[in-house]
Amino acid sequence: MDIKQLRFLVALDETRHFGQAAARCHVTQPTLSMRLRSLEEELGLELVRRGQRFEGFSAEGERILAWARSLLAAQDGLYAEAAACRGQLVGTLRLGVVPLAGFDPLRLVQLFAREHPELRFQLFALSSEQILERLGRNQLDLGISYLERLDREHFASLELAETRMGLLHDRRHFHFEQASLRWEALASLPLGLLSSGMHFRQSIDHALRSRGLSPQPRLETDAVHQLLQAVSAGLCCAIMPLNGGLDELTEHLSLTPIEDAHTLAPLGLILRRSAPRSALAEACFAEARTLLAQPTA
Repeated sequence: MDIKQLRFLVALDETRHFGQAAARCHVTQPTLSMRLRSLEEELGLELVRRGQRFEGFSAEGERILAWARSLLAAQDGLYAEAAACRGQLVGTLRLGVVPLAGFDPLRLVQLFAREHPELRFQLFALSSEQILERLGRNQLDLGISYLERLDREHFASLELAETRMGLLHDRRHFHFEQASLRWEALASLPLGLLSSGMHFRQSIDHALRSRGLSPQPRLETDAVHQLLQAVSAGLCCAIMPLNGGLDELTEHLSLTPIEDAHTLAPLGLILRRSAPRSALAEACFAEARTLLAQPTA
């Protein structure tokens, strides 16, 4: 077994296609297939379900895949640790971010990129649960997520901001004279909302229910870009973070603050406490604390 076989396995999971996985790994498809079969023979397990094309992983394959990801993360961490010992910060920072976070993750990315020009970045839009799970499995270096019910024994956090809300609308279709809106004024509007179960949506539902309001959304989606498209088309208005910069995407969008509107929990930068964790994650977390001048929880 070698590390390349594990990279082939992970690439196949991410692309769900033998040819695309081979192209990503810069090998031919027959080579990738042969090396994966060799891995299966060594382990004595069928990892990949094959037919005319890729059909998924076996139950055993899913378990081996989790180990493969951990080993690859450990290898990346080893190289980052060696670079840190040489006084360098290199590699790829993997950052998970909840949808509609009230803190722009590119603000951190720009800070890190300015301090360390050799760094690369991967950003993933994930739920709070997915971020904590992937941090725990070393599949992410840092997460930007809500701090509600955070296990402080296993995760360190840096509070970033309270996420306040406003009503995003297209001025070609909706017009509001007020400088701010009350929740009651939203009940009669066609609203576009994130899907139920997402933290940002839960905060909206709580604010409405606590005021005895129960509007029926005109559109629900788990994709932020679809909400933005619907708003621009005049199909609906959407409740969005005030400081997300969404109203600056086009000249027609406007974001009107909603009175007493904020998420149920503050947003924070999260780092797993237990080893092994990468020197890259530790360094960026420490720099974020210094750059934002806030204490660690």
